[in-house]
Amino acid sequence: MSQRRACEVLGQPRSTQRYAARADTEEEQKLVARIHALVRKYPRYGYRMITAKLRQEGWRVNFKRIYRHWRREGFKVPRKTRKKRRLGHSSNSCARRRAEYKDHVWTWDFIHDRTATGKPLKWLAITDEYTRECLALEVDRSITADKVLDILTNLFLTRGVPKYIRSDNGPEFIAKAIQRHSEQVGLEMLYVEPGSPWENGFAESFFSRLRDELLNVEEFMNLAEARWFAKRRLHEHNEERPHSSLGYRTPSEFAAGLTSARARQTGAAPPPFTIPSTSRQRVQAEATAKADGAQHNPLENTTTIPQPKLS
Repeated sequence: MSQRRACEVLGQPRSTQRYAARADTEEEQKLVARIHALVRKYPRYGYRMITAKLRQEGWRVNFKRIYRHWRREGFKVPRKTRKKRRLGHSSNSCARRRAEYKDHVWTWDFIHDRTATGKPLKWLAITDEYTRECLALEVDRSITADKVLDILTNLFLTRGVPKYIRSDNGPEFIAKAIQRHSEQVGLEMLYVEPGSPWENGFAESFFSRLRDELLNVEEFMNLAEARWFAKRRLHEHNEERPHSSLGYRTPSEFAAGLTSARARQTGAAPPPFTIPSTSRQRVQAEATAKADGAQHNPLENTTTIPQPKLS
């Protein structure tokens, strides 16, 4: 049967049957090569995240164009099936008490991993629920309540004291030292219902991405290598990784927009906050003691430290 007769029977135009796709231009070839590079670097990103990354680099592309190349090149991110879990009923859950502005609610939690030699690694992350910024990402063999307190004090000195911190009921978070310190600085702890990790959903989401994009991809030979990757991940999360709930902007981009808008409205920096100088002196004393071996006694008074100006 001739092609003419077959097209007539099927009702298909002959021009459609004889159409030959045009060869990709040089620009399209560069775009496809860049997509391949991004897919290799971010194997868990879908085509929407790849589009956002390309736009960050200056490419003028839309989702449909990238999706067409995505399908043609055969890229695919395997879907994960998870069982649905009921919503917790605790009044401190992230669904009941939502963050309303920057530094309103922080969240923190731990995740565990191991090195290539089988030695344990414990990761601590502190994030801002409103801006999605990762404020601290620490890894060590063991992280005690005292270590958590030191990390928290350093954040208070550089960023300020939030109104709430949401966490589960881990021993490091419910320690008396943490509760005493939070009362001194006027911080309220939001403990979710025991056995309900979904009530601390922002922390769970952050660690899900951390495990999927870093811990399941990289193998750490030792603690020093894990700390290097932690620093790189902290910068990548805040400065490079687009966040879908922020309109595919990075957390730093989103936070900078909030800062500019607030400065235009108020025209002044927020009032200073007061934290006990015992915590500040403790951190300084430990750093000095490591350098010269001297012993320091914390002061008993309080010091008013102005919060850094928003810019």
